[in-house]
Amino acid sequence: MNDFTMLACAAAGGTALGLFFYGGLYWTLRRGIESRMPALWFSGSLLLRNALVLSGFYAISGGDWRRIVACLPGFLLARVVVTRWGYRWAARTAPVAAGGAP
Repeated sequence: MNDFTMLACAAAGGTALGLFFYGGLYWTLRRGIESRMPALWFSGSLLLRNALVLSGFYAISGGDWRRIVACLPGFLLARVVVTRWGYRWAARTAPVAAGGAP
């Protein structure tokens, strides 16, 4: 494969890692708030998400720093996507106030 194809694959891999990381964070927040032991949820999720994402970055890089640099924009793009999706989902599932809008 040529360099452009490898960097594009690395960017796609970074996006997948970001979707996993930030999607997992969103899921953890939803579950942790309702849990009787939120510290266990938050710390366990943090360790698992960081371990998998760092391992993913290491695997994608293949020892080439340019691939890691290509992963970062995809990872950050996933943050924007998950954040916007989370806001839309939360707005749809938010309970309606009994008195209506002020």
